Amino acid sequence: MAVRAVRGAVQLERDDAEHMQEQVGELLTAILERNGLLVDDLISVWFTATPDLHSDFPAAAARALGITDVPLLCAQELAVTGAMERVVRVLAHVETGLSKAGIAHVYLGAAGALRKDIAQ
Repeated sequence: MAVRAVRGAVQLERDDAEHMQEQVGELLTAILERNGLLVDDLISVWFTATPDLHSDFPAAAARALGITDVPLLCAQELAVTGAMERVVRVLAHVETGLSKAGIAHVYLGAAGALRKDIAQ
């Protein structure tokens, strides 16, 4: 087993706690499924949100999925002029047998434009 990092992002349609929980939950589920991971494989998860999102913590979606014994951290993205709005990003550290090249980074919907080089 190796420690790997998995990236992901989703753009929300609106700043609403329920919508955030749904969309971030979908993102986390896709990250786990596409990489053949279990919750027990998670070491830690960092979430960032653009400055225009303040209805809830993205980590609340992880807790709602049952990810309760994994360290989670939320932070705010830099307010860069012209950056995509209403985006939640994820950086998950995991234990896996996958190689770096075998990791599936997950960018849902419009967030796929953020990292066309690694989005799968």
